[in-house]
Amino acid sequence: MRIIRGFKKGKRLLLPDNKNTRPLKDIFKEAIFNILEHSNQIKIKINGSNVLDLFAGVGSFGLECLSRGANKVVFFENSNLTLKVLKKNIQNLNYVDKSEIFEKDLYKKEALKYAENSFNFVFIDFPFKETKVFELLCEIKKKKILKKKALIIFHRFWKSKDKLPKEFNVLIQKKYSKSKLIIGSF
Repeated sequence: MRIIRGFKKGKRLLLPDNKNTRPLKDIFKEAIFNILEHSNQIKIKINGSNVLDLFAGVGSFGLECLSRGANKVVFFENSNLTLKVLKKNIQNLNYVDKSEIFEKDLYKKEALKYAENSFNFVFIDFPFKETKVFELLCEIKKKKILKKKALIIFHRFWKSKDKLPKEFNVLIQKKYSKSKLIIGSF
């Protein structure tokens, strides 16, 4: 796993030894950024943005955003083993000053109160067996942590049938191998 483009292009990311974390594959990450950079439906850019990376894992998405010029990334991760790797990746890429990590379970009451920035992008790499997609999207909307025209990007198992809030407007939905990508906004 590596940084694909930007200031840190080609830099390798550390991975955890455990099998509980499913790192975002480079090919899937590249597909996301190609859509964000080249789709006529996407009006905001990564450069200069604030990003919220939920279920961050080793930080692949958020660190790619920083490499491409994002102002700040707020990471949420609660696996102790994965957190150690995430922190090392942030340090190795010299992004400590542009990163903030919250060691919170996103389904605990008020976890998102710590995300005080207004975000342009929210990336959610749900565990594939996660069933609380609807609840988390509603919580994001309720907390009012999104800038106008902010995008929510999430990665799911291709067979998952998630209920989405009626206010959530799906702009792009694509399948890749055994994954699907959904990009939308409130």
